[in-house]
Parts: sequence; structure tokens; C-alpha cells
Amino acid sequence: MPRQLILDLPVRPALARSDFMVSPANAEALAMIDTPTLWPQGKLLLIGPEGAGKSHLAQVFARDHDAEMFQSPHLAPPSGEAKAVVVEDADTVAGDPAAEEALFHLHNDVLRRGGLFLMTARMAPGQWGIALPDLLSRMQATASARLHPPDDALLAAVLVKHFADRQLVVPAGLIPWLVSRMERSLAAARNLAAALDARALAQARPISRGMAADLLDSRGTDTP
Repeated sequence: MPRQLILDLPVRPALARSDFMVSPANAEALAMIDTPTLWPQGKLLLIGPEGAGKSHLAQVFARDHDAEMFQSPHLAPPSGEAKAVVVEDADTVAGDPAAEEALFHLHNDVLRRGGLFLMTARMAPGQWGIALPDLLSRMQATASARLHPPDDALLAAVLVKHFADRQLVVPAGLIPWLVSRMERSLAAARNLAAALDARALAQARPISRGMAADLLDSRGTDTP
């Protein structure tokens, strides 16, 4: 069967508050995002693995508070008098003297003006490898909220969301079947939806359990 040309078109994820799937794995982090008045010194660090929902919560916070967003390590002074600032992937400044210095000054500037400062990272500050002592002390003094490994319900909801973002219809029963066999991470759910989308396009056929089984087998995942 001839393969269909795959166009690498961007997928726009749904990142509204209503699109965030709540479970015991992330309820604490969501509660902290919703109550910034409880953040000590007005700052918070969201910690979790790739694809855990940190960026989604950061987007929710940014919209609620008209925050200026930065992608670390590309940092700059906030424009105007922004009262809230978000820095994603803050841990990536470690080992870059200029980026560490920029995060240090950005942190101080926002807090000096009484603003809110939200950061995301994959691990606690003590594991980043920060060389600048003043930055390390400020990061370690920042309250944190963790996003934990997902349970079955959250994995299923996230798979549904990623298929919906791609406007894909999958067979009834495929979602729980995938959840029982896939890697236990939200990043894996995102990647699995993308891979099935690409395979369906390449083969010019709808997504099926057989296609999913072939894909998982090709990745070394056991399927009965």
C-alpha cells in the first residue's frame, strides 16, 4: 500500500483551565496555583517530570494574572511593570553563568515590586547544579508544589485530550487498553498519540488496536 506523505503540521494543544485533568497526582499543585496569596514571599516552584502538566498550569496562571512568560534560559528584565512573571524550565539555567545571573536579577526585581513569581522545573533546586550561591539560596527558599506520577484515570484523560487536540477518533476501549500497556508518564501519553497519528497518516488508515499493538511492539513494549 502506498504511504501517504506526512506533513509536519503543528498541533495546538488545548491549555485552558477546563482542559486541565485533575487527579490526586496534581491536585496539590493546582490548589497552589489557585491560591497565590498563600505563596511565601510571593513565589512558587512547580516540580515534576517532562509532560506532567507544569506548562499547562503555568499557562493557566499566566492568563489569570496577566503574567509575562519567559522560557529559560532565555531571560530578560520584565517589560513595563508586570506584576506577575513565569519562568519555565528554570533548572536549565544551571551551569550557564549569564543565565544564572539573569534568573537571580529577575527573581529579585519581581519580588522587590511585590509581584508574583512562578517557576517550573524537573527537580528540586539542590539538584540543578547552580554555581551562583546567591541564586541557589533564593531557589532553595522558594516554596514548591509537586506533580506526581499519574494514575490510570489521569493517563486515560490525558490520552483522550491529546487525541482530541489532534482531532482523532479512536475505537471504544482503546484508551484503557493503551493505559494498561504504555509507559507510566504523561510525556509518554503525548508521544504515543503523536506516533499513532503519524502512523495512521502514513498508512492512510484509521487508528486501531492492531496498529497500536504494532507500534508498542516496535518500541519493545510487551503486548499480549
